[in-house]
Amino acid sequence: MATAGFSGPPVGQGRDVALVGGRVVPVEGAVLERGTVLVRDGRLAAVGRVDDVPVPDDVPVHDVTGRWVLPGFVEAHGHLGIFEDGEDWPGRDHNEMTDPVTARLRAMDAVNPADIAFVDALGGGVTSVVVKPGSGNVVGGRTVALKAWGRTVDDMCFREPASLKSALGENPKRVHGDKGRLPSTRMGVAAVVRDALDRALYHRTQKLQAAERGEIGPPPDPTSDTLLLALDGEVPWCQHAHRADDIATALRLAREYGYRLVLNHATEGQLLAAELAAADIPCLVGPTLGSRSKVELRHRTLRTPALLHAAGVRVGLSTDHPVVPIAFLVHQATFAVKEGLPAEEALRAITVNPARFLGLDDRVGSLTPGLDGDVVVWDGDPLDVMSRALTTYVEGRRVYDFDVAEMVGRAADPWA
Repeated sequence: MATAGFSGPPVGQGRDVALVGGRVVPVEGAVLERGTVLVRDGRLAAVGRVDDVPVPDDVPVHDVTGRWVLPGFVEAHGHLGIFEDGEDWPGRDHNEMTDPVTARLRAMDAVNPADIAFVDALGGGVTSVVVKPGSGNVVGGRTVALKAWGRTVDDMCFREPASLKSALGENPKRVHGDKGRLPSTRMGVAAVVRDALDRALYHRTQKLQAAERGEIGPPPDPTSDTLLLALDGEVPWCQHAHRADDIATALRLAREYGYRLVLNHATEGQLLAAELAAADIPCLVGPTLGSRSKVELRHRTLRTPALLHAAGVRVGLSTDHPVVPIAFLVHQATFAVKEGLPAEEALRAITVNPARFLGLDDRVGSLTPGLDGDVVVWDGDPLDVMSRALTTYVEGRRVYDFDVAEMVGRAADPWA
């Protein structure tokens, strides 16, 4: 069985399961060599040693002796469903490149749950994805946190907005400069950010003053209202930035306006590691695999996560799917370990850290009682490139099994 997209009942109808006897890696907490993970009604009910966790008679038990049991991985920067695999322009809904500020746009409205990448995610142990607009605009719009399984995006959604997406550097200046409008330079990109945020602050002042006078306020402004979510600290500001000078601009703008900055990509983050650590700015690093396809990536190195961590920066990893296929999120962690990131930190970088950066750790990111029952059974250490995700559970539902015979069949008929 390998199922995602339209192929199952809606996510959210919780199920019960007990995974017994495996090597349980909660991420938050000590590793249990023979542990039990109990899921009831879609939530983690208990995690502990086999002898310490009684399993109720009505709960199905799966013996996972010899297997590794981990929380589902969290991809905090991807474009699943809005930049579809195997599609050309019909599946490219990630950039509305008609206005440099499209904060009011919602990635949720463009996600196609039938994108085969969601099946790939489950097969790679990824159960939660934050889908973001692209980086063609200075402010791209609202991001959405989804489970990687469900009939509709509404079934899959568990946080909207999860953050607000903004981009510095080459992409917005190229997209809009080529159309003969602001911005066409890095100065212009930063100015567009400031102009939009200042308008949002002025819009709020107008509304407050009108309310004090008992008058009707200004006309609705969904762009400003969305920007105020970030300015008021309700959602983080996810800033696309590769080059060190753009990272410095990201820090400067965050100081000016006081929003919660989460640096995305951070390709040259190691060059400003001390500054990022001092400001306690978390970094979603990636994609680290792939070519140096543009000037902003000329200093790309697999060592960036290790160098940032050594400097005291909180690190997460991302694929920027489809730049790197979503199933390779775990390999970003594997290669980060190879280049010096401690293994335990590499696992945190694809679980609890990205969840925490975006305020999702009350639902996902670790095997902690009370969180969602998103659990993956591996045949070995997931940081070993030879290991495979065998079974994936989303909110207690068994939604993916690896089966060699079935995979051979799907090669001939993917929709069998």
